Amino acid sequence: MRSFIVTAALTLAATASAQSLQAATSLFEQGNWQAAATAAAALNSSEGFALAAEATTAGSALVPDNQKKALFEKAQGYAKQAIAKDKNNAEAYFEMARAQGRLAQFSGIFQSLGLAQDMKKNLDTAIKLDPKLAGAYVALGLWNANLDAGGLKGAIAVQATGATRGNVVSNFEKAIALEPEEAVHRFEYGNALLTMGKKTEAAAQFQKAVGMRANTFWEKRNLEAAKAALAKLK
Repeated sequence: MRSFIVTAALTLAATASAQSLQAATSLFEQGNWQAAATAAAALNSSEGFALAAEATTAGSALVPDNQKKALFEKAQGYAKQAIAKDKNNAEAYFEMARAQGRLAQFSGIFQSLGLAQDMKKNLDTAIKLDPKLAGAYVALGLWNANLDAGGLKGAIAVQATGATRGNVVSNFEKAIALEPEEAVHRFEYGNALLTMGKKTEAAAQFQKAVGMRANTFWEKRNLEAAKAALAKLK
């Protein structure tokens, strides 16, 4: 009887945790990123901290520039906690990499290169743990495109990190093959192609993104961004 009671209690706890994570996810999808991050972190689980990191990084798009760096650092903190809770959580490494990539935009060149190198390691780890994690391939595609952007800074970045434009298309193709209906992959592919100076190819990707579904708050924002990017190229 005692064994049955313990098993039942554990089952109820797991169910409650899953429902709480689902509730936090719902808040995030509605655009209520702050409440989502708070609710997810309160779960004190690897999945919860990873979601808190994702929500915090996404929320940075909605705040003034002078508040963004602090949010990226906070997202990094959440991701570290997610990894500490479960070193096999691919999403946790991915969210760490995503926060590092955004933080690098607000750092000096040498700190940025250090963050870029760490970002690559975390993306490689995420893919090793979950080869079907499409977002990680998108991030790798952007990583290569942004670092190999030309000019002196680009040359320094390529030498320091090994980034190359030759890896951009293959990573985006992997992501799109895994999740062909995700408009954000097409949108980010277009951004990467723009960085490479390929305007015609970028426009084609933005056009495909515009024709895809947009249900969540973030998907709708990506849709509008894709429309704006496409309009600039016409």
